[in-house]
Amino acid sequence: MNAVDTFQFAFRSLTAHRLRTILSASGIAVGIAAIILLTAIGDGVQRFVLAEFTQFGTNVITITPGKISTHGGSIGAIGSARLLTIEDTIALKQSRYAQYTNANVIGNAEIRTQGRSRRVTVYGQGPDSAKAFNMQVATGQFLPPDDPRNPRAYVVLGAKVRTELFGDANPLGALLQVGGSRFRVIGVMAPKGQLLGFDLDDTVFIPTTRALEVFNRQGVMEINFSYFPDTPIQAVINDIQRILVARHGREDFTVKSQQQMLSTLSTVLSLLKFAVAALGGISLLVGAVGMVTLMHIAVSERVSEIGLLTALGATRARIRVLFLLESIALSSMGGVAGLIIGASIAWLLKLLISGLPVNIPWDYVFGALGLSLLIGLTAGVIPAMRAAKLNPVDALRAE
Repeated sequence: MNAVDTFQFAFRSLTAHRLRTILSASGIAVGIAAIILLTAIGDGVQRFVLAEFTQFGTNVITITPGKISTHGGSIGAIGSARLLTIEDTIALKQSRYAQYTNANVIGNAEIRTQGRSRRVTVYGQGPDSAKAFNMQVATGQFLPPDDPRNPRAYVVLGAKVRTELFGDANPLGALLQVGGSRFRVIGVMAPKGQLLGFDLDDTVFIPTTRALEVFNRQGVMEINFSYFPDTPIQAVINDIQRILVARHGREDFTVKSQQQMLSTLSTVLSLLKFAVAALGGISLLVGAVGMVTLMHIAVSERVSEIGLLTALGATRARIRVLFLLESIALSSMGGVAGLIIGASIAWLLKLLISGLPVNIPWDYVFGALGLSLLIGLTAGVIPAMRAAKLNPVDALRAE
């Protein structure tokens, strides 16, 4: 019995028991399809979230008040001994690595104009924030480079705020009351959409110092430091620490780069993707158990056949190879079918549900296919060994 005969015999065994073959392969197919579908959604979500954050640039360092311990517990980020101020931002601008600096204050306030009012998110920003975070102005201009300690009362509207308050009318030059202060509209931002549930278009931008007055704050919430690309990140952090420690007398602030935050976020999302893949793997495990069971049944049903093959000269090694080939063929067919089904469903979901981030991670796909082959090999080992150990005389007598 040569290799060609062995392959032909295994193929005929599979086609002769079509129902058993379909049942065995379908268990693997469902598991593979589940892994592909779940990881496609998980990978799509990961790419979507990271893209949302990276649209604001990756060469940004955030400085917040309060020193955070090495264990991650906050020692009063807002109630630190010394707050971050506009003067700190001015001092950081002198760094040789500084491309843009921006003092940031965020709050919620009611805005009013022409008999209309709306409660929106108010961003206190510096003139460089639009450049630092890759934001575009649709009409007019962004906040001008005034003296940050005494800027003019100008406001820039988000795209949604402009539509809700002014409709199709030109808002430039109009007066807008933010809280208890009046501002003159000088620009409208281009639509930016939402970021993790926050509507970036339902906002207004005013100078940071003016925002401190509106919200009655003494210090800024954070300082954004944008450095030149290809600059060593640690050198930038060291320079920031040197400047602020010289001003504060001690390190009572926290410095964190955008790259660190993105790395942490990517790690969390990768773990979530692996977790959903493991959930899909449960289906694959169930399919593997079903395949082992059916292969054992196949051996019991084909005792006389095995005895006849042994009597005709087939060696034990050839019998083992025969059953292993059947098992691997079943898992391979199931793996390919699961790949086609899972990829098709993922493509249909992406096509039918707009906004659903779906992306098939091929490393998981090939890993799942390799796992299906391993399952086929493992599922066939014990039945194959059992078949090879049968005594040909006893096997023929079982007919």
